[in-house]
Parts: sequence; C-alpha cells; structure tokens
Amino acid sequence: MHAAPLALRRAVAAVTIALLATAVGCAPQPEEKASAAPSGSAAKSCAKGELATKTAGKLTIATDEPAYEPWFKDDKPANGKGFESAVAYAVAKQLGYDKNAVVWQSVPFNKAFAPGVKTFDFDINQVSISAERKTAVDFSSGYYDVRQAVIALKGGKAAEAKSIADLKKLKLGAQVGTTSLDYITDVVKPAQDAAVYAKNDQAKSALKNGQVDAIITDLPTAFYITAAEVTNARIVGQFEHRTGTPEQFGLVLDKGSALTTCVSGAVDALRKDGTLAAIEKQWLSDAVDAPVLK
Repeated sequence: MHAAPLALRRAVAAVTIALLATAVGCAPQPEEKASAAPSGSAAKSCAKGELATKTAGKLTIATDEPAYEPWFKDDKPANGKGFESAVAYAVAKQLGYDKNAVVWQSVPFNKAFAPGVKTFDFDINQVSISAERKTAVDFSSGYYDVRQAVIALKGGKAAEAKSIADLKKLKLGAQVGTTSLDYITDVVKPAQDAAVYAKNDQAKSALKNGQVDAIITDLPTAFYITAAEVTNARIVGQFEHRTGTPEQFGLVLDKGSALTTCVSGAVDALRKDGTLAAIEKQWLSDAVDAPVLK
C-alpha cells in the first residue's frame, strides 16, 4: 500500500539531485575568478609595442604646425627637442615604441579636440583638459601643470597692470579655442571684446603693431615670446588657478579610445619616476614665477 508513494519519493529525489547538479554546472563563476579575465585582457591590450594603434607597430602622434618653442625646437617635432617632443618620445618609449616607430602628423590645434574620428593615436599640443572638451575626446592624465600669463609691450599702458581690475579696460587678445581666451572672457571680463586669432603668431604680430594692449598665453610660452620673439615686451603677471585643481595639459585621444588607459598609465609612470620633472627642468627652466594678478 505504501510502496508506490515511496517509489515516487525516490524518483522525485533523483530528479531534484539531477536538477541541482545541472544548476551548479551552469552557475556563474565565483566573483574573484570572473574578475580575473578583464585584468588579463587589460594587461594584454597594453602589451608594450603591441597596442591597437592606427598603424600596426607604429605610434602616430599629432601636433600643430608651426610647432612653437619651448614646446618644440626648430619647428621639428620629430627631433626630440623641446618639452612636448621630449614628453611624446618618453610616452612612446613607456608604451614600447622606439623613436623609429613614431610617426608625426600635423593637425590644427582646434581640430585636435573637435568631435569626430581622429587620424592619430594621440595629440600633444598644449591642450588643457576640460569637462567641455571631454565630451568630444578622451584625455590622458595631465603631463604638465600650467598657468596663464599676460604679455604687454614695455612702456605701454598694460605693462604696469597690477590686478585683474587693471586689465578690464584694456584690449586683450588670444588664440582661438584656447584656455588663454577663456581667461579673458571668464576671468578678466574686459569692457571690450577680446581679439581672437587663429594662430599665436597672429596674436604676437597684433601686440607688436599695437592692435591690442596685451595678449594671453601659457606661462612658458610667455617667457619664450618675451625672451626671443618680442623682446620689447614683458610678462605683466600670471593668473591664479580658477579651481582647486590646477590646469593641466593632457594628451588628446579619440573618444572611447582603447589606448586611453594605456597612455594615461604611461604618463602616470613618467610622473612617478621623475621623468616628467626632469624634462620640464631641461626645457622649461625659464618658466619661473611671475607676479600673480588678483
């Protein structure tokens, strides 16, 4: 009388065990094992000299033309001279590419961080990292902390400015698309609209010809301009950082680039081991402190 229910119970138990075995076989891996694969993939994707670059076995680096000092020397990015040329080759070496594997490309400043697919692996051209630009491109970690400076002709009305308030009544100029121009419009807020130029050369010519009272550039460029290009000009002063985070130049990459993590890792390593500081000391030693305009 009880035999049938007992047999049924045994059958149900067997099915249950079989189902449990199947479920265990299909269960997800433990968390620590599942997380091991991405790190291995990341390591493989950053394998030295084997990145997913535009051209296999080559690293394509872009900058503007002409390439100005002190960032580049003699308008020749490929010679390894000048702060940014030296940084570019240091990053390339960190990524596993020797000098012969680096290919230089000319890309206008504004186009480097405009929306759209890039023809380079990364661009190095004094491009400040900003939230707005990050909507269109990726940036590496910052490779240089920078401040903006004011340049005026000696003896001119702008040369004796001591504060931001003194700059408000002046005609100021800067290159289009730069943080320098942002400082004019957002920090100084002058009574007159800023004069905007496609190239720094045009801004320098305007200063020489008295078309503007002063121009704004990053501090190292300001030292070079006043020392070698417009020798009758002087640095009036520099601006404080607008936030607690210093303005930084970053390498520009395609939005969502597979190289961003690898390139940032290379920059971080060069900062940590003192390479960036050594390159800065060699090529930007003249960029000493200038008066701070408040």
